[in-house]
Formats: sequence, C-alpha cells, structure tokens
Amino acid sequence: MSSPTAPFSDFRISSPARARQRFMHIHILGICGTFMGGLAVLAREAGHKVTGCDAGVYPPMSTQLEAQGIELIEGYGVEQLSLEPDLYVIGNVVTRGNPLMEAILDRGLPYVSGPQWLGEHVLAGKWVLAVAGTHGKTTTSSMLAWLLEDAGLNPGFLIGGVPLNFGISARLTDSSFFVIEADEYDTALFDKRSKFVHYRPRTAVLNNLEFDHADIFPDLAAIETQFHHLVRTVPGVGRIVTNGREAALERVLMRGCWSGVERFGVEGGWQALPAEEGATVDEKFAVYWEGERQGIVDWQVQGEHNRMNALAAIAAACSVGVPAAQAVKSLAAFRNVKRRMEVKGSVDGVTVYDDFAHHPTAIDTTIAGLRTRIGGNSRILAVLEPRSNTMKLGTMKAQLPGSLKDAGLVFGYGAREGHDKFGWDLAEALAPLGKKAQAFNEIDPLVKAVTAAARPGDHVLVMSNGGFGGVHQKLLDALSARPTMKGPA
Repeated sequence: MSSPTAPFSDFRISSPARARQRFMHIHILGICGTFMGGLAVLAREAGHKVTGCDAGVYPPMSTQLEAQGIELIEGYGVEQLSLEPDLYVIGNVVTRGNPLMEAILDRGLPYVSGPQWLGEHVLAGKWVLAVAGTHGKTTTSSMLAWLLEDAGLNPGFLIGGVPLNFGISARLTDSSFFVIEADEYDTALFDKRSKFVHYRPRTAVLNNLEFDHADIFPDLAAIETQFHHLVRTVPGVGRIVTNGREAALERVLMRGCWSGVERFGVEGGWQALPAEEGATVDEKFAVYWEGERQGIVDWQVQGEHNRMNALAAIAAACSVGVPAAQAVKSLAAFRNVKRRMEVKGSVDGVTVYDDFAHHPTAIDTTIAGLRTRIGGNSRILAVLEPRSNTMKLGTMKAQLPGSLKDAGLVFGYGAREGHDKFGWDLAEALAPLGKKAQAFNEIDPLVKAVTAAARPGDHVLVMSNGGFGGVHQKLLDALSARPTMKGPA
C-alpha cells in the first residue's frame, strides 16, 4: 500500500480573505486570554487597528500585545465607547452585567464573538486544519504546524500555547494553510455553541474525547453533540483524522460522517510500533500506515500520549500533501511546547518542571511521560493545583488519587479564597494516597514542605493550568537557600 496523499494537495486560496475585506478598528473585550490575545495579533498582522481591554492587563500577554502596537485598557469601563471602533469583539470571559457589554447592548452597537470574527476574517478561503480533543490539542497543533513549516508550506496558526519551534502562539501568513487549536468550550455569552464550529476545517483532528468543562456541559453526551456539529462542517473533499481507540469518537462518527476518515492508534490505520525487534518505543518508534512502514521517529519527546499526538499530526500533514516519510523525519526537530514538561531549573540535584496538566487523565499521562524520561529509580514529587473550572467544581476529584498513584510524594494546593476558591476538600480527596500526599491552602507552606522533602536526584513536577502563584521560582529559590544535601543512601 502506498503512502496516503492529500485529497487536494494543490489547494490554493482562490481569493485571499485579506483582499476581500475592508480594514477596520476592532476593540476586543477580554483581550488578555490566550485565544483572544492570539486573535488580536492576527488581526493586527492583517492590517486592522486593534485595541482591547481586560480585567487583568498583565505580562506576559500585555507586553506581547503592546509590542505589536495594540493599546490595552485596564477594566471594562463604559468610557471605552469613546474609542468608537467599527466592531466590538467579545471574549467568552465576558458575562452579562459587565458594564461595557451592557452599554454595547443598550446602544445597539455592533459586536461579534472572537471565533466568529476569526472564521470570517482570517480563516475564510484557507485550508483550515483544526485540532480538537480533550487532551493534546496544543501539542498536536504545534507538531502539525511544525510539520507544515518544515515542508515549506509556511502555515499560519493560532495555538493555545507557545510552540518552541516558533516562539510565538499565533501568526498570519499568505499560505493556503492555517493550523488552529479547536476548543470545545462555548463561544460567547450570546453563542453557546463550541468555538470550533466557526472554523470550518477541511482537515479535522479528533484527538480524544472525555468529560470535561463541567461548568458548561452536563455530561459526555453533550460534548459528543458538539463534536458531531464539528464533523458536520467538514466538506466531502476534506478529511477527519480520529483516535481509533476512543469509543466516544466512534459514537460521534456514527451519528453522521460525510468526509474521508483515517484512524490512528489502531491496526489498519496509523500506528506507532517498535523501530526494531525487541526495542521499546520510548524515544524511537516506527510509523505505519495500513501496515506499511513510513519511517522512524527519533526524538526527545516521551510518553504514549505524545506518540498518539504524533500519529495525528502526521496524518493531518499528509492530508495537505506532505509525504508521510518527510513528516516522520521532521518530528526529529520538534521541540515541544512551552509549559509541556518544561524544565524551569535544577538546584542541588533537584530538577523542577512546569506542565499544564490539570485533568486527571492528563496528570496520569504526564507523570508516566516523566517516568519514561528519568527511569525507574528517581522519585517524582508531584505538585498540583487543580484549578480548572471542572476541577474547582469537584467533578473529577474522585479520579485524582488514581492519576497521582505513580508519584513518590504528592503536594496539592487548593485555594480557600478569591477567584480560584475550591468548593470541596482537597485533603479529603487525596486521602486514599495515605501519608505520601499532603494538601495546602497557602503557597508558602507548600513550598516549605516540598523543599524539606526534596533530595538530590528528585524531580519536582509542577502541574497547573494557571500561574500557580509563581511556585516554580519560589521552589528554586528555596532549594538554593537550603544547605547543600547529599544524595539518597
């Protein structure tokens, strides 16, 4: 069997979106979020005048936007109406009762959601490659953008993280191709569909599907419906790349599918197998398509989840004409994503990592990936802030002990005050782990406890989808301040 080829590998933009639109002044509400900040950069690169506001105008997003010539305003004051933009672009952080939003509604001023504006003004006319799923969206999108870049396709992209191969999270090019991280979270206060229904991809990656976002979805079936809506937008000449191991995704496709489908992770589709007999697949693995070997991936990224991400990225790259052998080879130079097992520093033989994991499945796979990297003899000290909306509601608290079982010690942080306040008892949730787990509601005691427990050769894995109170640097500073220790006996 031959390597897969693109349905329309010679696809080109017939009429660039930029040429069809007038330049405008847009004012973005909620501009400092990852998605809206990236949208602002794309709009500025497209030639629009961009201003914006947020309740927390802070680095690094504030400095990145200001470097692009984007004026930022603190808060949502009604006086911002005096800017008289052509259009207000509303982020999904904005709710009813927001004073500026209320003034926009009262005066009948034009507004639109961020995803809809992006779909109409940036993505229109392009071959959009959208990466959806509960986990791995950022990493897989980053891999895919890199595979297209290394193949000379110069893609535009908008990713919810910073791919180290690019050093930026968003860029606009004249390429026919655009890679986007396709989030299932709702669009805006006035549009409760998932963001990704606005992107109209020709290549859609369905990485995996679990229950998440308990603040807006009642159950997994509700999320499956949104994925079904995404599938309905993929044209017949497009391609769906799906995880063949996921029953939820199979249910989505059974509800209707009108495009070509390629599965990964299963026999007969895309597979990652040992490069040679008797070898493991930890750092080097062979890629197969329908049983035929396409090449060997030799890289420094660990974990079964990342091998699945790689298969998805390779399949998606092939959908726009990148030869499988070339995509496989390109992965050797993939440098991963900021905040994905990122080493923040090492002191006295103790290494501190930063990772975005916060859902129990992601926590489990992240710990497994680090274990693969460091071997079986070193301890992993897991430092966790389960601060996503789903976790703060306590929906996944029963799954936490199982996801942390392979860590040597566990230090959990659950805020008792402010925006990130928990509605459940973290110490009680971690109790099944016994004496190896501790819970804290303040950062400084947590840092003190980790510092006291850490010894040379340990690996401190910090996991959170937020800033975690600057705990990474606090840990490094505290480790530096203590007397030099000897390694374990």
